[in-house]
Amino acid sequence: MTTCILTIDQGTTSTRAIAFELREDQGLHPVAVSQIALAQHFPHSGWVEHDAAEIWAATLQTCREAIGKAGGVGRFAAVGITNQRETAVIWDAATGEPLHRAIVWQDRRTADVTAGLVAGGLEATVQATTGLILDPYFSATKFAWLLDAVPEGRARAERGEVLLGTIDAWLVWKLTGGAQHVTDATNASRTSLMDLHTRAWREDLCDLFRVPRAALPRIVGCAEPRGETVPALFGRGLPITGSAGDQQAALVGHGALKPGDAKITYGTGAFLVANVGDRPVASSSRLLGTLGYQIGNTAAWALEGSIFSAGSAIQWLRDGVGMIRDSRESEAMAQTLPDNGGVYLVPGFTGLGAPWWEPEARGTVVGLTRDTGPAHFVRAALEALAYQTRDLLDALARDGAPPFSVLKVDGGVTANAFAMQFVADICEIPVERPAFQEMTALGAARLAALGAGLIGDLEPRNSEAPAVWTPRMRAAERDRLLQGWRRAVKAAILVAA
Repeated sequence: MTTCILTIDQGTTSTRAIAFELREDQGLHPVAVSQIALAQHFPHSGWVEHDAAEIWAATLQTCREAIGKAGGVGRFAAVGITNQRETAVIWDAATGEPLHRAIVWQDRRTADVTAGLVAGGLEATVQATTGLILDPYFSATKFAWLLDAVPEGRARAERGEVLLGTIDAWLVWKLTGGAQHVTDATNASRTSLMDLHTRAWREDLCDLFRVPRAALPRIVGCAEPRGETVPALFGRGLPITGSAGDQQAALVGHGALKPGDAKITYGTGAFLVANVGDRPVASSSRLLGTLGYQIGNTAAWALEGSIFSAGSAIQWLRDGVGMIRDSRESEAMAQTLPDNGGVYLVPGFTGLGAPWWEPEARGTVVGLTRDTGPAHFVRAALEALAYQTRDLLDALARDGAPPFSVLKVDGGVTANAFAMQFVADICEIPVERPAFQEMTALGAARLAALGAGLIGDLEPRNSEAPAVWTPRMRAAERDRLLQGWRRAVKAAILVAA
């Protein structure tokens, strides 16, 4: 009987389950998928929340549907998980019920807390230990806020009655019926509580951020058993043998396993991750030191640049201001213009990420004239993807990262050929999109297959040719556009000041 891997891909805007079939060539091929959109809640400016109970219900439904479409649970050997990172969940250890809405990675409500820590001179120490700067993006201040928001939350957490975790920990706990409270090392590396060198929780960091160690999950590797699903959920128990945060899973999916390999995922946000090898690299350009993946005692580290608003800017054009009816319209609209008309959109809807790290910045449009129309807004939103990517590549170069021969891309926005050509032009590098787009889910499936002993390594077995965009813009035009972008970013930061 053919072996299948059930992969849970829990993202910012949807929850999906994909069944991958492991074939004789040890390649993983998708055979079934189920997806449910996820509601987002915005109770205040800069706040973003999810309902963890809704996430669990959608996970259960999509898994059951994918299993059914693939021929039944008897075909499955293991489960892999990948997830939106940094999103913080709090739940009751006895009942398994969430005690508050989850605080999403985009949320900025703890900006004053991290600003206070920066003012206290603590950022250098935290960054040296965790690889991360002090920013509300990461989970630690979210955990602390949740503990303060839940009645007696902190005292109950100290007693082990209240549990904290990122989405992967929440899903493993629910899938195993509360038998396992674990998180993989890549997700742990995004909390500001894990020592990046030892890959263990630090008591001093838990004290600094006011997060009880007793409430945190056990840290495990990315490709090893971490419990079994409750048999009643899917008809029989399935071992959970792999997990990684979405960007690290995409790194594995792309096969970016050697130092100098890099990928960027264009989703709700955009995340550039560069493999830097077998030891952490400290960034002087405000990039993030993070864990690429951990297999047994072996680890690969990475530098990462995070863009908070990428595809979400296109969603805003569609849902917020109604300039497009469908995201697919954006490519055709952008191409109706000969150029951007001097219009730049800085999508700081929830602050600016790397390398600026301005949590109070907000979305800004500059260069408007009486000739500006909806197409200019659409084109400016798509161009912003490329400008922000160039900012990250420049920061990597300043940190001494080796030059890349190609930029591997994935995510929904990569279906937009105009945007991908503009990325190649502005970044001066060929852009390569794999034929199979779901790199995040594929990476999680590959980790689970390795953790289950079904494959011997993480090397990709891809046969379909990728789509490639090569630079063709003149240097003078590129320089002019980049100068305009940098003026626009300065304007966005000044507005927040």
